[in-house]
Amino acid sequence: MSYVDASGDLLVRGGSVVGPRDTRVADVLIRGGLVAAVGEHLEAPGVPVLDARRHIVLPGPLDPQVHFREPGLEHKEDLASGSIAAAAGGVTGFMEMPNTSPSTTDPARLADKLARAQGRCVVDYGFFLGATAENAERLGEWETLEGCAGVKVFMGSSTGDLLVPDDETLERVLRSGKKRVTVHSEDDFRLRERYAAVAEGTHVSAHPDVRDVECAVRSTTRLLDLAEKTGRKIHVLHVSTAEELDLVRDRDLGDLVTCEATPNHLFLVAPGCYEEHGTWAQMNPPVRDARHQAALRRALVEGPITCIGSDHAPHTPEEKARPYPHSPSGIAGVQTTLPLLLTAVRDGWLTLQDVLRLTVAGPALVYGVQGRGALVPGVEGNLCVIDPRIAGPLARSWLKSRAGGSPFVGRELAGWPSATVLRGTVVFVDGEPLGPPRGRPLRFA
Repeated sequence: MSYVDASGDLLVRGGSVVGPRDTRVADVLIRGGLVAAVGEHLEAPGVPVLDARRHIVLPGPLDPQVHFREPGLEHKEDLASGSIAAAAGGVTGFMEMPNTSPSTTDPARLADKLARAQGRCVVDYGFFLGATAENAERLGEWETLEGCAGVKVFMGSSTGDLLVPDDETLERVLRSGKKRVTVHSEDDFRLRERYAAVAEGTHVSAHPDVRDVECAVRSTTRLLDLAEKTGRKIHVLHVSTAEELDLVRDRDLGDLVTCEATPNHLFLVAPGCYEEHGTWAQMNPPVRDARHQAALRRALVEGPITCIGSDHAPHTPEEKARPYPHSPSGIAGVQTTLPLLLTAVRDGWLTLQDVLRLTVAGPALVYGVQGRGALVPGVEGNLCVIDPRIAGPLARSWLKSRAGGSPFVGRELAGWPSATVLRGTVVFVDGEPLGPPRGRPLRFA
């Protein structure tokens, strides 16, 4: 029987269903877009069936940090192409950053993004508002708008008006509103000094030295001070240093602070990644050496890392070919996150329960995403079906992003998404989207 059914009714048969404490073979029955039952030998006459035997069934992952470049930079990516890449990677919802052109800094620009996404996105979506000196006092009023994932602060590494480099403005932002504020934490004052000293012809392998550990530690120290002072919850994006992890542990501010890691910092290591991949491995904050990678991997299991975000930030091959430091920073990763994490499961340093926690429960907890979580009756019927038997090198042709490249091309990976289900409807299967785009705004508490 065909499993294309707009009613949101689906029986996912016989997969290894990943739960918070264990993985067990079971059927998942979805009715009207919501999970109705999970158990063995479920019967649902007339309901379309998706055969998941010998496959892993994972609740639908969320990617809480992507840059899909629309409006203004659609030659790199747009909401439609980015959402297809997400679905191809098993991701069922994304949260998109505000540094587009124009920046998303007020309700009208948020509404424009939501209008652009409607009827074009294969999976669900939310959008961040960008904090500026001009809108700091209005953010608390706007952060509860439909489809708003929250407020994003760039303490460093931004252009235009999306930069909050000083403590006075950052404190104004933190005092406006109640939702957790998400932060790119690098010290802009030190960054300016460091870039001023970069000579033409410098190799991209110098990137971790230009944007050094001190850039991150100074900024995150200031951020934690202000979080404690204001009592405002914060989320530190793409943590890249062992020192920041130690700082968060030592300050021990509890639920006031959550942290994110990217697959890039977990699976690439300097200096080798720059020597092998050049500017395709360049991102902000930088991929660093093995000491930092090891600390981040430990923090996935032991804390304080709460969730994984791809920081999907595509650029064209022509842009990436520019000489450093004029080459743009960013790696396209929304599609490769899950295969990388599944490879870590195969290699023994993560479990399927860790993957569930980091890609589903963690993002939902940090941002208050409603209806998402372990597959139990009443939650949305979002899931990814994974074939753990497939292993091999990542092919460039598999990638759906307009970026056209990745430092992970050619890497041996184990475990690939074979079908992506959104509220009981299969939206991606056999390498292609299926049916009309069905994404809608994520619901936030």
